[in-house]
Amino acid sequence: MEKKQIEVLCIGGSAGSFDVLMQLIPRIKADIQFPIIIILHRKSNPVSLISDVFKKKTKLKVCECEEKEMLLPGTIYFAPADYHILMEKNKSISLDYSEKVNYSRPSIDIAFKSIADIYQEKTAAILLSGANADGAAGLLHISKKNGTTIVQNPASAEVGYMPQQAINLFKPDYISEIPEMIEIINNL
Repeated sequence: MEKKQIEVLCIGGSAGSFDVLMQLIPRIKADIQFPIIIILHRKSNPVSLISDVFKKKTKLKVCECEEKEMLLPGTIYFAPADYHILMEKNKSISLDYSEKVNYSRPSIDIAFKSIADIYQEKTAAILLSGANADGAAGLLHISKKNGTTIVQNPASAEVGYMPQQAINLFKPDYISEIPEMIEIINNL
């Protein structure tokens, strides 16, 4: 595995991906030099934030994205429920409430494409378990920008449809099991 310099890591997932994140996040090195943006399909819950669950699992800072927030290295950002994530030219986050894409808001495709347009080849992205095709086109877009693309092995994913759709579109750089994903992240 070649060591590649990146400036941002995006992780997208839906059904079955929460458990994968529970395994990945605690094993990410505390001294990573890039931000991580996580886009999960989930229902809005005003009582609790998903970031609160993961704060207890890592030494990295964990928060939900806020409008016009500048990304910081060593921080995990979760897309807020019911908002698309867009990346501005100045590398700040913009939240968008436009129509759903692939029945989803936040849309993994929208986030992946927007982030890759700014970070180009310094983008890395992982597509996890899920039951729809959201994320496949976005991952292809990252590949076309010469970014690093990783998909969870559909055969071992709880719901293999989403990563399989990416594999059907193009050949990702890695088709990985969870332990390999951890190694890849820690070597970016």
